[in-house]
Amino acid sequence: MPAAGDVDSSTRAALPAAVLFDMDGLLVDTESTWHEAERTVVAELGGSWGARDAELMVGGPLERAVAYMIEISGGHHDPAAVMDRLLTLMETLLRAEPIHWRPGARELLAALRARQVPCALVSASWRTLVDAVLEAILHDACDLRFDTTVAGDELERTKPHPDPYLEAARRLGADPLACVVLEDSPTGVAAGAAAGALVVAVPTAVEIEERAGVRVLDSLTLLTPALLGQWSYDWQRAATGPGARP
Repeated sequence: MPAAGDVDSSTRAALPAAVLFDMDGLLVDTESTWHEAERTVVAELGGSWGARDAELMVGGPLERAVAYMIEISGGHHDPAAVMDRLLTLMETLLRAEPIHWRPGARELLAALRARQVPCALVSASWRTLVDAVLEAILHDACDLRFDTTVAGDELERTKPHPDPYLEAARRLGADPLACVVLEDSPTGVAAGAAAGALVVAVPTAVEIEERAGVRVLDSLTLLTPALLGQWSYDWQRAATGPGARP
């Protein structure tokens, strides 16, 4: 694993064109909150929810989670009603407690903002939940803002499709190939890779394999803007150089 910190100025590239953050499990620690909300809703439906069920749903999309919750609860429930109940409960839980940053997330976001690197928040969670987290961020650190945010209910397709990351890059005026996506789930990694960006994964609940275009780390604390710049530059050269796949 590469050492943390700024790399030698003679070898590193410019900073990334933009850094695109996932929300749940990457920027903020909400997985236990999701588990509580899912367990409560499934119990109301007459089913039971365990750690394995929660693991299967990491990374969304919400429609898939709702369909699964209905399936394991007998299959005779209205998806719209279940979705509404899940979103309402999740928003209530998010607003009831302070934000829980993932290790290194706040510091990395602050460092990127200080270097004027455009940043986006790209989530499979719906807008009402994204806004709840954004309000908590502003309450905790009013100087940390994203240039744009994309929620899971704002596009026809969300993760694992590339659409959310492509939309974020478009809004920022950045080439997706020159962006870095930060993710924690296989679903999100698939979306970022399909968009053409370098993906840096910090798994929380599900193991992720390192491969071309996907770097895997134990923590965001290992990252700096300069290191992301070097990795992004290396990825662009590999993706566009001789022998690269068309």
